[in-house]
Amino acid sequence: MQNEKTFTFEEIKKKLEHYCAYQERCHNEVVQKLKTMTISETVSDTVIVHLIENKYLNEERFACSFARGKHRIKHWGKIRIVNELKFRKISQYNINTALKEITLEEYSASFHSLAEKQWETIKERSLPKKKKKFCDFLLRKGFESHLIYDKVNELAR
Repeated sequence: MQNEKTFTFEEIKKKLEHYCAYQERCHNEVVQKLKTMTISETVSDTVIVHLIENKYLNEERFACSFARGKHRIKHWGKIRIVNELKFRKISQYNINTALKEITLEEYSASFHSLAEKQWETIKERSLPKKKKKFCDFLLRKGFESHLIYDKVNELAR
């Protein structure tokens, strides 16, 4: 007995249009969504072509939006953003385009503000332990190690 609902091509198209209009999506997310609908690969490919042609799906737009959002809202560094985009199978060209969305001034200001705030919140008496916690936090956020080490030396004075 089969419990899976079958969809018409139009229903699938409408569902995926809504899915992509609600929030920027990468191709990988759309393919995963289509797999949950148990449809043929031909229908799946046709839907993806339709979404691209009608500008519902655009990998470059997704990458740029992703990079801007993760930097401005979650305060991620470039390393973390690049790794997350690679994980989503975004091309190197689109990754490079996305990184241009973050200006050097904005990146620097965000890094220094986050670093100083974090330094103040670490309640560790031992300076080496405080430095380690500080560096680990910023490395997890995806900032470059040379920026972190320069900053920790400046703050530990």
